[in-house]
Amino acid sequence: MDGCRQGNPLFLMLIVQKYGGTSVDSFERIRNVARRIKSLLDEGNEVAVVVSAMGGVTDKLIAMAQEICEEPPDREMDVLISTGEQQSIALVTMALNQIGVKAVSITGRQAGMKTSGSHTRARLETIDSTLSQRYLMEGKVVIVAGFQGINEEGLIQTLGRGGSDLSAIAFASSINADLCQILTDVDGVYSADPRVVPDARKLPEISYDELLELASVGTKVMQSRSVEFAKKYGVKFEVRSSLNNNPGTIVTEEHEAMEAVVIRGVSIERSQARVTITGIPDEPGMSGRILGVLGDDEINIDMIVSNIAHDGYARHSFTMHTNDLGRAQAALKPVLSELGGDANLETEAGIAKLSVVGIGMRSHSGVAAQMFKALGEGGINIGMISTSEIKISITVEETRIEDAARVVHAVFGLDSAPA
Repeated sequence: MDGCRQGNPLFLMLIVQKYGGTSVDSFERIRNVARRIKSLLDEGNEVAVVVSAMGGVTDKLIAMAQEICEEPPDREMDVLISTGEQQSIALVTMALNQIGVKAVSITGRQAGMKTSGSHTRARLETIDSTLSQRYLMEGKVVIVAGFQGINEEGLIQTLGRGGSDLSAIAFASSINADLCQILTDVDGVYSADPRVVPDARKLPEISYDELLELASVGTKVMQSRSVEFAKKYGVKFEVRSSLNNNPGTIVTEEHEAMEAVVIRGVSIERSQARVTITGIPDEPGMSGRILGVLGDDEINIDMIVSNIAHDGYARHSFTMHTNDLGRAQAALKPVLSELGGDANLETEAGIAKLSVVGIGMRSHSGVAAQMFKALGEGGINIGMISTSEIKISITVEETRIEDAARVVHAVFGLDSAPA
């Protein structure tokens, strides 16, 4: 998705900004967005903007559809929901024109965003930025409707949850922007949820891989696919607040200095459940049969631990969201019958997952031991354990998850800035 921009010496930087629904959920906030854009221009930057629907508008459109039809067709939902972003881009453009800034709004289709896959959850394939480039060369601020594109048949498709972030990062790649700013109601990525860990600290920078891992284990700042796209195409972006001018968190490729920080952040996920199947014959294909029926029922499995017990039978444990527990039990019942009388199903709700993430784990040993020792001294019992190259995840009782987060955050010194 590389663009053709060679860089305009008249400007300091080409910046793409993305404003979420809360940033444009009132006329005053829309005017505030316009003033922020103008301030970037006044500093000598070139600017393009991707905008979400005004806060609450998408929900209202969905409610309207459901008043008409119990199960609205996805194709028509895309046509309807995409109008939310079109309202926003027109209003932001008007606000800019009102304060003397030349701006023009364009839909996802006009921005050349080509999609594929299913309606309401399409994939973004390519961007033809010809029109956007032309407007930028004319000295205009381009205001792009996020969350939408068109497929090869020319039909409107929306990109699903986090689609506006993906639109912004992909658009920044297509025009070779120097920086993409994701402006929202949070002012960066924190070492932990400040509502759980009062000493949590905003991170000045984080690597793509670290943010991907944090996104996969409960951090809600960015959707994984947006970060994956940024990593694939080398798009440097910043997460920052649209409500103040504080610096945010820069997300970029990892570098040597990052390895000095062993743990970057702590994340928690509540409402988890554990399923354990015992008495599984130790034969090839057993895991595939068990996990296959869960996949067929679209039940997402998280942590998986398998081993062979002393009696020679296999034992599988895995976690999922508590809401999926009943469906999982129903899906597994026929499989248990096939496995024979020794197979047994055990479940446990009321657990939560805690994860620590940091690329510094690659070059530092003893991280798990330090973490487990601190939890033990805090009287917190550990259940399942899962690891990757830069992540350690554990389960604990949900009633102790906040205590566990604070203990781990403190033992790794995340409440203080690195030297």
